[in-house]
Amino acid sequence: MKILYYIYQICIALPILLVLTILTALVTIVGSLLGGAHFWGYHPGKIWSQLICLFLLIPVKIRGREKLHDKTSYIFVPNHQGSFDIFLIYGFIGRNFKWMMKKSLRKLPFVGKACESAGHIFVDRSGPKKVLETIRQAKASLKDGVSLVVFPEGARTFTGHMGYFKKGAFQLADDLQLAVVPVTIDGSFEILPRTGRWIHRHRMILTIHDPIPPKGKGVDNIKATMAEAYAAVESALPEKHKGMVTNEDQDR
Repeated sequence: MKILYYIYQICIALPILLVLTILTALVTIVGSLLGGAHFWGYHPGKIWSQLICLFLLIPVKIRGREKLHDKTSYIFVPNHQGSFDIFLIYGFIGRNFKWMMKKSLRKLPFVGKACESAGHIFVDRSGPKKVLETIRQAKASLKDGVSLVVFPEGARTFTGHMGYFKKGAFQLADDLQLAVVPVTIDGSFEILPRTGRWIHRHRMILTIHDPIPPKGKGVDNIKATMAEAYAAVESALPEKHKGMVTNEDQDR
């Protein structure tokens, strides 16, 4: 069955998905330029992500979406298992949001320009002024129920285990006094891990945990929220992926 799936993904699924990616990028760019970045920056990507999972025959299960309130902006903090995290969140979290992503992704053909047109936020750590500009852009995006998605680990795992959380997303939530929503991704690592070359068919589960409202403001609030969010995300992982990644693996 694995060989048949490899043949299917190479000969049928991947060519279709390449065309869909280019079309989605073009629709996003044109729609956003016409003045509808709020709509066109989210819905084409949502459909694109759902179609990718459909054509690659990947089953998806969602838990906890009812915990989110309409018209409320959140900062989502998911673990980062692999490339398919993007499709799972974009396609199935059910919230209009902006990504906070690495600056290097701006260079991707079609996709980089589409992300820029949609108002997604590229993190520039080249200097203090650039960091402040990134924060200002993030703050400006968090209105009218639009949320923000940040991978607090900063990079995909090598082992399936979670790495350390960086405080950037939690600092922003503290500054704006917004709730942080822990999100657990399970299954993406088995589909395409960071060192993988082939896509493997495996179910994905997206678990949305209870929002963590701010309990104060300042360093203590940030540390407490980080710890609570980490514990919540890890709680929905299978036992084989629980436990923090080692320092050696974190630095690879």
